[in-house]
Amino acid sequence: MRSQKENALDTKIIEAIMDLRLSGKAAETAKRIIENEEIQAVQEYANTVSIMRLRYNDHGPVHMRTVALNGVIMMGLLKQAGIKTSLEKEDCGLFEDSLIAVILSAFLHDIGMSVGRQDHELHSAYIAYPIINAVLQQVYAEDIRKAVMVRSLSLECISGHMGNRVIHSLEAGILLIADGCDMTKGRSRIPMIIADTPKVGDIHKYSSNSIEEVRLSQGTEHPIRIEVTMSSEVGLFQVEEVLLGKISASPAKGYIELYAIVQDREPKRYL
Repeated sequence: MRSQKENALDTKIIEAIMDLRLSGKAAETAKRIIENEEIQAVQEYANTVSIMRLRYNDHGPVHMRTVALNGVIMMGLLKQAGIKTSLEKEDCGLFEDSLIAVILSAFLHDIGMSVGRQDHELHSAYIAYPIINAVLQQVYAEDIRKAVMVRSLSLECISGHMGNRVIHSLEAGILLIADGCDMTKGRSRIPMIIADTPKVGDIHKYSSNSIEEVRLSQGTEHPIRIEVTMSSEVGLFQVEEVLLGKISASPAKGYIELYAIVQDREPKRYL
């Protein structure tokens, strides 16, 4: 059974898609993913492995839904600014096809955590492959060409979401940044509660625990403005060592403004 937070995020995702005034395939894709019991099960187990076994932060249903919402919002801001996606530039598809790839990959990018942390993006890709196929066969029932392209694009997004592999599409670049933007203190809540002895990697928990809000909005100089508000300077680690690295590795870097705000101080601009 989905939590109240998952249900609330599901509603926001669908509403954000509808705000883009699309023909309906993107919304249909999101609904099929949301209602897919296998996806829900593997997301939940990925979170169990991440939190209970590895003592890491949230990599489950709420995280993947948050990344999906971030991705939809950023894709909308690019569309509003007249920026074409890779599929559009290559005359292979429409904006909606690109959005579907971002949604699919967001919901599935961390399911490889159900196997383990190392190379989890690659585990995610092969676990996701048959799921993506099944969804796209329904959404693109009469267009195998588009189904194949969106599948390939989704797999690039998934395999490239850690920022340690070179990616080339704008869509994969958006997913990379959307993932990095989920850093608020809710992600580290359970690991902080069950923390035992100090170990390597704890800085990620303490840093994310100081992040109050990540806000995505229209920028003044670039299409996308990211504001990270934190309660203490320890949160700067999350911005400088995680998010900034992902933005730097993203083909969408040139469309981003990044600000960090510590309590009521003047915003610090990175990009």
